[in-house]
Amino acid sequence: MSRREIDLLHHNPWQALRQFTAARIALGRSGASLPTAELLKFGLAHAQACDAVHQPFLSEELASQLAELGLRTITANSAAPDRLTYLRRPDLGRKLSPQSHDQLCAWPDKQADLLLVIGDGLSSKAVHRQAVPLIVALLPYLHTLGLSLAPIVLAHQSRVALGDDAGECLQAKVVVMLIGERPGLSSPDSLGVYMTWGPNIRRLESERNCISNIRPEGLDYPQAAFKLAWLLEHSFQRRLSGVQLKDESDNPALHGQVSPAYVIDGMNGMSN
Repeated sequence: MSRREIDLLHHNPWQALRQFTAARIALGRSGASLPTAELLKFGLAHAQACDAVHQPFLSEELASQLAELGLRTITANSAAPDRLTYLRRPDLGRKLSPQSHDQLCAWPDKQADLLLVIGDGLSSKAVHRQAVPLIVALLPYLHTLGLSLAPIVLAHQSRVALGDDAGECLQAKVVVMLIGERPGLSSPDSLGVYMTWGPNIRRLESERNCISNIRPEGLDYPQAAFKLAWLLEHSFQRRLSGVQLKDESDNPALHGQVSPAYVIDGMNGMSN
């Protein structure tokens, strides 16, 4: 019997589709296992996700970047004293520490239309990369809507519901929480946005609107800013948020004061 070389690396017929997604598809196999290259990539992605969870929140750098935009900030902490407690006790991340609660409740500048809270969540990397570019894209919409903005709260060891606690202290009409999402193996830097009308500590998850996967490889900044502006406009009109306020920003017939900047720019580019 003649000898012949046996190729143990089996290629997946979906290989060409990988150019369209970062999802782990068409990995192929070597015998009964993954190819070494794919196994190493998986290990790297897992390490990056772990790093995103434990990377310190550099609120001072964010405060400096926001100050360049003319935006004031307040630094706050949740009731979780450290990262290990934060991961083990999600309930403590949902409320302000006593010191931060007293600080915000005593703040003289209250009753703004909108409070932005930037929280590290489960990925400080996401906040460091995505929060400021998203706010830059959002500011023109806030000007169009005529919304007053409270000082931005930079919250350490925070969960989503902490925004409601901060919003209640500052008596804001609406709170928008920008927070690092749980890292995925293909997306360690996704930012999530949660909007609540009439924030208070008794609000339920169903009373918030969520925009997720904000990053250049997912929902880009112009689209995310427009979706948020659309929700803000309709939240103020209807005085509610959550499951009662469906995101229909993709329907041009329902555009009000705000229009998607990325569509306008595209039209202007076509007319030149």
